[in-house]
Amino acid sequence: MSVQQRYKVHANDTAIFLGTPESIAELGLLPGKDVHTAPYLGKRKQIKQFLDWLDKSAPLRVLALYGENAGQLWADFSACFTPVEAAGGLVTDPEGRLLVFFRRGRWDLPKGKIDPGETPEQAALREVREETGLTDLELGPFVGHTWHIYRQGDERFLKRTWWYRMNATHTHTTPQIEEDIQEIRWVNPAAWMAGGPHTYPSIREIIAAAFG
Repeated sequence: MSVQQRYKVHANDTAIFLGTPESIAELGLLPGKDVHTAPYLGKRKQIKQFLDWLDKSAPLRVLALYGENAGQLWADFSACFTPVEAAGGLVTDPEGRLLVFFRRGRWDLPKGKIDPGETPEQAALREVREETGLTDLELGPFVGHTWHIYRQGDERFLKRTWWYRMNATHTHTTPQIEEDIQEIRWVNPAAWMAGGPHTYPSIREIIAAAFG
């Protein structure tokens, strides 16, 4: 599926799909109390109403909006947010184990905002070093992007995170307590995912892309 036909954004545990009627139909969604689909009528006000609804209602598993021009729908959706660029790493040790950490009630991966003047690769390495204490890191291939929306006060943000594979030559870590990191573990990716860890859907998605 080309990105011009369907887009995916995460809002905590809710997956938001934006696309053409055909591309949304391909998802095979069954309407229910945790799934909502609706046509986009070409007004950004409608998007903001759905965002307000997500803030106030019971959590949805899926929200899907569709229109004849998926690119315009994505542009209108993006215009409702302040853009944020971030980068992170999927770090493995010499045994192939993946680094994960526990923060604010969920398991997560190291990532953070890209500073002015930084490339995504530089930011990803810096964030991993700062949050885990690892120093000897080798940058690997780009894995993909995840998109996430969040709200601070009256302002909404759309965050794009650039994800990279990384190799660590040693496993000694120091959690960055200033970032509320409580515990760091090295895990087998497949076994850990199969165990159903309490994490974000976007994290599951990028791990699957890297190791699936």
